[in-house]
Amino acid sequence: MAYFLALDAGTTSNRALIFKEDGQVVTMAQKEFPQYFPQPGWVEQNPIDIYSTMSGVAAEALAKASLAAEDLECIGITNQRETTILWDKKTGLPVHNAIVWQCRRTAPLADALKEAGYVDMILGKTGLVVDAYFSATKIKYLLDKIPGLRDRAKKGEIAFGTVDSYLMYQLSEGRIHKTDVSNACRTMLFNIHSKTWDQELLDLLDIPREILPEVCPSAGYFGSTSPSFLGHELPITGVLGDQQAALFGQSCLEAGEAKATYGTGAFVLMNTGPDPIISKNGLLTSIAWDIQGQTSYALEGSIFVAGSAVQWLRDQMGFMAYAEESEKMALSVQDSNGAIVVPAFTGLGAPYWNPYCQGSIFGLTRGVNKNHLVRATLEAIAYLTHDVVQAMQEDSGLKRKLLKVDGGASNNNFLMQTQADLLQIPVLRPKCTETTALGAFLMAGLGSGYFKGLDEIQKIWQKDREFLPALAPEERQVGLDRWHKAVNHCLNFNL
Repeated sequence: MAYFLALDAGTTSNRALIFKEDGQVVTMAQKEFPQYFPQPGWVEQNPIDIYSTMSGVAAEALAKASLAAEDLECIGITNQRETTILWDKKTGLPVHNAIVWQCRRTAPLADALKEAGYVDMILGKTGLVVDAYFSATKIKYLLDKIPGLRDRAKKGEIAFGTVDSYLMYQLSEGRIHKTDVSNACRTMLFNIHSKTWDQELLDLLDIPREILPEVCPSAGYFGSTSPSFLGHELPITGVLGDQQAALFGQSCLEAGEAKATYGTGAFVLMNTGPDPIISKNGLLTSIAWDIQGQTSYALEGSIFVAGSAVQWLRDQMGFMAYAEESEKMALSVQDSNGAIVVPAFTGLGAPYWNPYCQGSIFGLTRGVNKNHLVRATLEAIAYLTHDVVQAMQEDSGLKRKLLKVDGGASNNNFLMQTQADLLQIPVLRPKCTETTALGAFLMAGLGSGYFKGLDEIQKIWQKDREFLPALAPEERQVGLDRWHKAVNHCLNFNL
């Protein structure tokens, strides 16, 4: 039996999973790490926390499985994307906290690019809308903010990386400074057509090329870990951004196949095959992966708040002790009693792209209780996903047939049934909902040569449950109309 280690670097926690060759999870270890909010809308993490927790859970997973590092074939890495880290190449120490993908502090920099007329140029090169979400403005912010940093960067003393790059640098004690195409394409500095860092964009933002990692295919040999990590050198042979990893783990390998991952945010991706489709409806065009010179592209809709809205109900509002209680609470009432929640805590992502709007609740009466608000919050996640899938269909011309789902909130049966009702297509949940880590393991298996082709990958995916639409079309349309009215109020509200 062959064993594989998948390192899943999430937004709020790090996890290590050990997979058997047939896709079964042997064991998992997980640990949360602190989030910092210096100002409203700002989100930071300490990179040292990211590495130390990942190192810890990897060792814990091996111990729980009664395995040694020598028993592992290879390592696959998947990670929160866009989060930006700059560090000293000699010491490996960060020069600042990581600026997390959710952070809105660089919205004025993004606005300046828009006002200067660069929207179409950036969209054409990168497939991305101009937004603070991506790494480019975060890098510029740090280079502008920290005295002398840009000069040090030009001298080759500073490295930039998304979380995958930072982890590989630390795991190899500075020998690996690389990333893969799926992460590079989310920086707003990478040309998705030529698959190279774009000099025009680097010049526009005054970002020295010297800080950038080498961009590699998603499957292949990136380098080996230091023996100090787990006591034995291990090859890293697969790297994918978390949402592309979930698309791969869901076996969405053909054009038109789509998945939605419900984590801290919700992310809908559709495989569009070998040709990029530039969206007219506020979606993003990403590279899904590059395997043996074959590139697949994806359309993506990013919803900034999903599971974190339920965490807000739990932690800030005190509505429940555990997020899992939200399903029972939602089902305890027949409807939301007229309440509509628009969870725009960090602005609205696709297809609206407004970084300034804030969370709103509409339709409050004295009859609305916490169960109604929990139900309305879960419904909002499904409504936002509907809006993204609708835009995706319009852009691609590919008719939606089904949606595969994963992530923690996909275990909420109420949410999944609501999703099927709104989309009017079957929603399929796999037996292994750890599809992000699964995708990292499968990509690493391909990169190491253990798996010989995609046909072996497809056999591993298995269905757990199928949710079929059960809502009357008239009732569905009334709900959608009310939802869009609430979103429009939210978009137009200014303090």
